[in-house]
Amino acid sequence: MGKKDASATNLPVDQYRKQIGKQDYKKTKSVLKATRLKAEAKKNSSGFKDAFLVVVAILFFVVCVYVFFYLNLSNEINMDMDVD
Repeated sequence: MGKKDASATNLPVDQYRKQIGKQDYKKTKSVLKATRLKAEAKKNSSGFKDAFLVVVAILFFVVCVYVFFYLNLSNEINMDMDVD
């Protein structure tokens, strides 16, 4: 059977969380609101940013492939002209 004292003791993690929670109450409401709005804006804009980066990466890959084939084909055409 469990002891009553065993449930009363807090784990160090719980104590740490309580300390952090108390520090948040020390901040003014305007600071907390600004922090919350900043976090929400960052969360909402990250989807657009990620999609934009993916599109740019795909375009960069396509351009690299195009340049590779263009240079190879232009060299082959020049070699054909020199032989004749």
